[in-house]
Amino acid sequence: MDKGKQKVVRRRRRRYGIRKRVEGVPGRPRLSVYRSLNHMYAQVIDDLSGTTIVSASTRDKSVGDGGSGNAQAAEAVGVKIAEKAKAAGVTKVVFDRGGFRYHGRIRALADAARKGGLEF
Repeated sequence: MDKGKQKVVRRRRRRYGIRKRVEGVPGRPRLSVYRSLNHMYAQVIDDLSGTTIVSASTRDKSVGDGGSGNAQAAEAVGVKIAEKAKAAGVTKVVFDRGGFRYHGRIRALADAARKGGLEF
């Protein structure tokens, strides 16, 4: 198996392990994060009803022009998701890092969401 495929398989296994333990319920939905090479995506999800409550990404015009694939852009997404979630009445969430290491852009997004008022 080549290295690229191994990387995908390992991340998938980590993601499944996290999802076994983390579940978003109406009182405490799941903040799911996805990191692509160029963008950051975040969603607040209620797993019982299977609905996305709010979402934000670097592709949104309202997030700002901090770049797209860097830590400043991830912070902007964290701030935006926190303010949207608070407007929707969500203050407590469960953090789902999606199999990514809690490092770099993932950490920047999480810290910004905490500063924005979300409680993990």
